[in-house]
Parts: sequence; structure tokens; C-alpha cells
Amino acid sequence: MKRSLIKVFLLVSMLLPAQLAYAEGEAAGVDAFFGTLNGYLASVLFYDVMPGEGAIPFIVAWLIIGAVYLTIRFGFVNLRMMGHALQILRGKYRSSDDQGEVSPFQALTTALSATVGLGNIAGVAIAVSIGGPGATFWMIVAGFFGMTAKFTEVTLAQMYREFRPDGHVMGGAMQYLSKGFAEKGMPGIGKKLAVLFAILCVAASLGGGNAFQVSQALGAVQNELTFFKEYPWVFGVFMATAVGIVIIGGIKRIAHAAEALVPTMVFIYLTACLWIILTHITDVPAAISLIVTEAFAPTAVAGGMIGVIVQGFKRAAFSSEAGIGSAAIAHSAASVKYPVRQGFVALYEPFIDTVVICTMTALVIILTGVYNAPEHAALVEASKGAALTAVAFGSVISWFPVILSISVVLFAYSTMISWSYYGERCWTYVFGERFSMLYRLMFLMFIVLASLVSAGNILDFSDLLLLAMAFPNFLALYLLQGKVGDALKDYRIRLRNGQLDREVGR
Repeated sequence: MKRSLIKVFLLVSMLLPAQLAYAEGEAAGVDAFFGTLNGYLASVLFYDVMPGEGAIPFIVAWLIIGAVYLTIRFGFVNLRMMGHALQILRGKYRSSDDQGEVSPFQALTTALSATVGLGNIAGVAIAVSIGGPGATFWMIVAGFFGMTAKFTEVTLAQMYREFRPDGHVMGGAMQYLSKGFAEKGMPGIGKKLAVLFAILCVAASLGGGNAFQVSQALGAVQNELTFFKEYPWVFGVFMATAVGIVIIGGIKRIAHAAEALVPTMVFIYLTACLWIILTHITDVPAAISLIVTEAFAPTAVAGGMIGVIVQGFKRAAFSSEAGIGSAAIAHSAASVKYPVRQGFVALYEPFIDTVVICTMTALVIILTGVYNAPEHAALVEASKGAALTAVAFGSVISWFPVILSISVVLFAYSTMISWSYYGERCWTYVFGERFSMLYRLMFLMFIVLASLVSAGNILDFSDLLLLAMAFPNFLALYLLQGKVGDALKDYRIRLRNGQLDREVGR
């Protein structure tokens, strides 16, 4: 532990140039750089499949069509296997042949720690303020269909994972892209797509999995502690140190940290949400009616109904990451015998993250009316979603913004430690294990750098990279769906015949 602390101190000490850049007033230049970069990425990675006022990005349409198709293809596995998935999590189905670095529950909490975060707090507030209450409906729809996309990619990650000589698991979209395409006689295309995915994931880990988290957390904390308004880099260095202590220990330490953090922070947050909803219980029917009405007949929303759908699916994708391929990296390390078994466990990710937590946040935003209040227009304009959510809680529980600020920091922290693992695995896939420390250093540097960049540009940057990962990932899901279908059919036959029960008892 002492050696880890020394390493972290040395890494964080290298972040001082970023602090000096801030002191010299370079923030505007950094922000402008990200703004320009966003423009190039958008023009290269996205184009409208429905030109005009109701434009919809190709990647968003790609996610919608893919998730709906897989749900139908696998017979609504997202509804039929939820009960069995709960039994797996409770430890009923285990085998002496299970192999992996972490338990199925630890893999789930590690993946949830990456998804249950500021996408739920900040992203939902932004979606509702831009797309109106109707965006909530489409977030729920996206979460429901996204459950099947998550099942598919996690099952494939288990099928194509490999155990490295050092005992670590290498799994995820880059593995089933390269190996799966090779099985279909396209090794060259598969390898190129795998490298593309890995590069996008590394960049997304530095953006959505890092900088966006820090920026939103800092915005919430600054409302309670003005010290960080003058010295934001102090917050960055503090977070970099805390993150560094965990990520140096690898997936096992990350899994243990996530296993402890996720249930606690979700309980605190949902308890507060329930309290606010109960205090506005008479307004809940009207809020639900507004959500449904605005989903199909929105008022004063750019792009009309298509605009609302885009906002809902974008935020759901950013929050649950279903179809993106990132969480498959964490689930590939789970100790299970049957790949589909961990796929069933992964069904709970979009359900908990989007269907439950995002919906609760949206109800709080709508019931308190902060999303369209003129006095909060500046927060909406600046994409300060976490701060807007804090205002919503504070309007009912005067002291809760302090607790929310702590929750925001914990949510950001848990997301960063998980995304650092995603990024490192992808970095290692491209450059090799010996350069993993270089990635960790870069990840910690971005934590401090995040205080220099506006939330709006970080949000756009994160959206572009995260959504872009869905393109190569879904190509693999389409190509290899037959293999997942066969495994699902075989498993359900074994389950129905009671063969799996006889394997219990490790």
C-alpha cells in the first residue's frame, strides 16, 4: 500500500503544469480547442439520416434500430430472464468450472459504478431542460431495449475473452471484433474495427469517463464551497490522488471499491428522490401525464418529436452505455461457466441505471419545475446539470445540496475508477501491457485538466466519442448474433431440464 501511495504522489506531482496553465489564464484556449475538436468529430463521425428540422444523427438511429432488433431477435430476453438473473446474483448457480478475476456481482457493480453516475444526475437534468419532460419517456424506452443490447455484448465478451500470462483477463468489444470477424473470414476488417473501438474507448474514458465527471462534480461542489471557485485545481489534484490510489491496484481493487460504493450511494440518492416525490405526491399523476404527452406532442422543443427522441436516447446511451460496448470489458472478468449467464446479470445495468434511477431524477426535476424556471436559465445554458439537480433538491430539502454534493463526488469517483479500467484495457490492447502506467498518468492528468474546460464542450465531446463506439460494437453484435442465439437456446434447455441445478455446490 505504501508503494502505491508513493506512485500516486509522484504521478499527481506531475499535474502541476496544468495548475500553472490555469493560473496563467489558459482556460479559454483549452475550451476553444475542445470546441473546435467537437466540430471536426461531429462532421466526421455523424450525419443526419432525417435532414431538416427533425434531424436525427446516424449513430442514434443505429442504437435505436439495433437494440429493438436484438430484443425481438432474442424473444424479449430482457423480460423473460430477469428473475433467473437475480438468482445468479444471489449465488444460486455456481460451478467448479467458473473462471474469472471477480464475482458476477462484483462485475455488475464495477460496470454500474461506471454507468450510475453523473449521467443520472447531470445528464437527465440536461435532457429534460433541452428536450422537455417527454425526453424522460424515451429514456425509459431506450433503457428497456438497451437491456438486450447489454446482454448481447456481455455474452460475446465472455465468449471471446482471453487470459493473459499475468493472469489478467483481456475481454470486450476489441476481442469479439477481432476474433469474431476472423471466424467469419474477415480478420483484417475485424482487427481494424477492434483498434478503432479501442482508440475511441481510450478517448471516451478521458472525456465522458473522466473530464465530464470532474467538471460536473466541481460545479456542484463550488456551490457549497466557494474556495474551489478560486482554486479549482485543488479539487482536481484531490480527485486525481483518490483515483490513483485505487486504479494502481487493477480490476480486483476497483471491483472491491465499487462493491462498497455503489449500493451505498444509490441508496442515499434514491431515498432523497423518493422523499421529494412523496412530498409532491399529488402532482405525480400530472407529471406522468406531462411526460407521456410531451413525448409525442412536445411544445417549444427544437426538432419536435424527433428532437425529444434524440435527447432521450442520447442521454440513455450516455448513462447506461447499452450498445456502446464499454461495460462488456468489466463483465468479461466475471467468474462464470456459461457466457450467457453473465449476460443475464448485465440485464440489470440499464434497468437500474436508466429505467429506475434516471426516471426518479427526471421526476424530481419535473415536479420541482426547475427545468423551465427563468431564474435557472443560466445553468441550463451552461449545461450545469448537476448544479440544476442540486437546486431541485434544495427547493424541497434545504440542507440536501450538501449531501448531494458529496453524492456527486462519489458518483464521479466511482465512474472514473471504472472507466480508467476500460481505457487501460483498450490502451493495453493497442500498445501492450508495459505501457499501462503511461495511460494511468494521462488519465490522472485529465482529472486536473477538466477544471479548465467548460461543461458544454465536455458534454459534446463525451457524446461524440461514446456514441461513436456504438458503430464498430454493433457491427459485431449483428455479425455474431447467431452465436449468442445458439448459446441462449442451449442454456434455456439446460435450465428447463434442471441440469444447471446439479452444478451448484462449489
